[in-house]
Formats: sequence, C-alpha cells, structure tokens
Amino acid sequence: QVQLVESGGGLVQAGGSLRLSCAASGSTFFINVMGWYRQAPGKQRELVAAITRDGTINYANSVKGRFTISRDNAKNTVSLQMNSLEPEDTAVYYCRAEAMRYYWGQGTQVIVSS
Repeated sequence: QVQLVESGGGLVQAGGSLRLSCAASGSTFFINVMGWYRQAPGKQRELVAAITRDGTINYANSVKGRFTISRDNAKNTVSLQMNSLEPEDTAVYYCRAEAMRYYWGQGTQVIVSS
C-alpha cells in the first residue's frame, strides 16, 4: 500500500505561481511513475505531468513551458511548480503513484482568478 498526501493548492491571480507537493509513504520501494493529474468541474481527469523513477518526464501540451515537475526519490516526494497560471488551470489537482497499481492522493484545489 502507498499513501499520498498533497499540499500547496490555493487561490492565485492569473499570471501567478503555485507549487504543489506530494509525499508518499508506505510501500514506496515499488513506485515507478509519479505524476499530477487534474480535474476541472464538468471535465474528465487529465494528465498534467508525470515523471519516472529515472527522471523521464511527460507534460500535457497545455502546460509545457509553464509547469515543471520534479521528484526526490530519497524523500519519496514529487512536486509541481506552476508558473504563468491561467484561469483554465483551475481544477482539483491529484497526485498519482504507480506501484503495481495506481494510488491517488485526496486532491488539492487550485483556483486561478482572472
């Protein structure tokens, strides 16, 4: 079992920045991919960014050049630095870990005001 706890959401004006963090605990040895997903009201959950244990990164096209994902394998954490935020980035952001199955965090709200 893997437990994930997110932090760092909040309210920010368009053009601002936020940093999300996710800490994993439990059977962290088995974690390969860690990532961030988001779900806006009335929309499906979508990938924002993901990073493998060896550092291979994948970004959604909509966040390339604005968001940066990073990972600390020793501390079992993954972070998402979000810059140049837009109202369209408003969503609940979820941390996900892949360790033989998918584990999800509880989600953290990000609201970007125009």
